[in-house]
Amino acid sequence: MREVMFYEKKEKDLVTCHVCPKLCSIREGKSGFCRVRENHGGALYAVNYGQVTSGGLDPIEKKPLYHFYPGSYILSFGSLGCNLRCGFCQNSAIAHGDPPTREFTPQQVVDMARQELDRGYPNIGIAYTYNEPFMWYEFIADTAPLAHLAGLKNVLVTNGYVSETPLREILPHIDAMNIDVKGFTDHYYRDNCVGRLEPVLRTVEIAHKVCHVELTTLLVTGLNDTPEEISRLVDWVASLDRDIPLHFSRYFPSFEVDLPPTPLETLQRAREIALKKLSYVYIGNAPNLDASDTVCPDCGEKLIERFGYSTKLPGLDGKKCRRCGKEIRLIEDL
Repeated sequence: MREVMFYEKKEKDLVTCHVCPKLCSIREGKSGFCRVRENHGGALYAVNYGQVTSGGLDPIEKKPLYHFYPGSYILSFGSLGCNLRCGFCQNSAIAHGDPPTREFTPQQVVDMARQELDRGYPNIGIAYTYNEPFMWYEFIADTAPLAHLAGLKNVLVTNGYVSETPLREILPHIDAMNIDVKGFTDHYYRDNCVGRLEPVLRTVEIAHKVCHVELTTLLVTGLNDTPEEISRLVDWVASLDRDIPLHFSRYFPSFEVDLPPTPLETLQRAREIALKKLSYVYIGNAPNLDASDTVCPDCGEKLIERFGYSTKLPGLDGKKCRRCGKEIRLIEDL
């Protein structure tokens, strides 16, 4: 265990956690909503510090990050716990369960990532993923600076539900984020995720000024997939930066939700709406729609071809379209 970085001590051994907008008040011997921040003797501890449930070398496109070192790999680690409870959670066993764990120190994680690179694998760094990484905050805060010293990149795959001060403190050590914007109404967040929309939007607005950001929205059948809601989401993204990549992902029944899978026509319609205002729009979990390639927003040239997690870059000249010369939102130089 490690004492957490953002909390307030109250009377009678009560503490308030400040890492996320839930601001859980936690009594002695109890944990917050996330289940991994516990009050012991009037101090708050991260009981998942260094506890790893899952790890592996993943294609960067699996995060998904399509404009951040395309075709590379990243050593990915996850712990347990989450500060939202989405009924359609795809990683519920580690987010809301009690899976077995292995203990690692920050230096061991960095050494493993560096070894993959030294062996000749195209590993660019470490991704904190699988469960909600902000519930692993202290471990990431200790690991990420060491990764940078070792010449590695740090990536967060997150729901974005974090308080502003912890977010700003960690961002100098983060190179890229994929942030889930799960829907675009507070009603959707409250009913389906036990959260609120506004803190997530704030996270995107702050992070995209500091590091590379891509967004993912899982379209859940009948819950967040109307053209009106998608249009509002797209308008907001475009108001920030039309070049932020947006990934629409196909929902399949999972955890506590057994609605039918997202219809393919819903995904196609969402992409058509988004492409009117955004430069780069993708569809995940639906390979037959052929909507994972990157094309030039000006001339339509195919810049990056993706077949599953196999990636080719036929249409790029550095970071420019080979046909028309347009500068493409892309990070690729190690």
